[in-house]
This record gives sequence, structure tokens and C-alpha cells, in this order.
Amino acid sequence: MGKNSQRTNEGRIEAKAKGVKFGRKRTIDTEKLRTLRKNGLGATDIAKQMGIGRSTVYKLLNETDE
Repeated sequence: MGKNSQRTNEGRIEAKAKGVKFGRKRTIDTEKLRTLRKNGLGATDIAKQMGIGRSTVYKLLNETDE
């Protein structure tokens, strides 16, 4: 590992320890997801309607329930 990549990796580890979020911001409308769920739609139908994966639906539903 080169010096630059080592320093970058150390900085990334330090930032994560401080709680910095990495990656792309969410663009999924969780309000719409919850509304569809309240209307009785299953995860498969919600996923198809919103254009996301079924596992993503489950993950988001679990996050919003907490």
C-alpha cells in the first residue's frame, strides 16, 4: 500500500469513528413507502411500484419502525 492510500485509509477510519456518513444520499421517498404499506401493499408490490429491490423495502421499513 502506498503512502497516499495509507493516509487516505487512515483518514477514512478516523472519520467513520467520528460518525461521518459516506456514500450517496438517499433519494427514496420513505413517506410514500410507508403510505403504500399502510394501504395493504406487500413488499413485492411496493418494490415494483417504486422501482427498488424487495430487500430494500424490508430494510427501509425496519429502519422507519425503529
